[in-house]
Amino acid sequence: QVQLVESGGGLVQAGGSLRLSCAASGRTLSSYIMGWFRQVPGKEREFVAAISRIPDSTYYLASVKGRFTISRDNARTTVSLQMNSLRPEDTAVYSCAAKGSGGLNSRIEEYDYWGQGTQVTVSS
Repeated sequence: QVQLVESGGGLVQAGGSLRLSCAASGRTLSSYIMGWFRQVPGKEREFVAAISRIPDSTYYLASVKGRFTISRDNARTTVSLQMNSLRPEDTAVYSCAAKGSGGLNSRIEEYDYWGQGTQVTVSS
């Protein structure tokens, strides 16, 4: 069982930046493909970004590419999502997720472990 905990959400004005972090208690995340997803009330959960195991290949939702960056720390205990040039439509609860198999893709059903989520609110 992998317990994921997100941090770093908050309120920011449009054009601003936030950095989200995801950590697993007591273990590294090096053996998992990691993803970030977001959800707005009343809508389906949406893929945002994913990062592979070594090497750190990445994959993004088209609307966030060039603005968001997913990365791992050197110790491979944390996965971060740096979000720049935020827009009001980026407002959502952001969750990290981990999967032990499968490819670098947006398939939500492949992810085995999920965090509780952190709220990101972008004001106009």
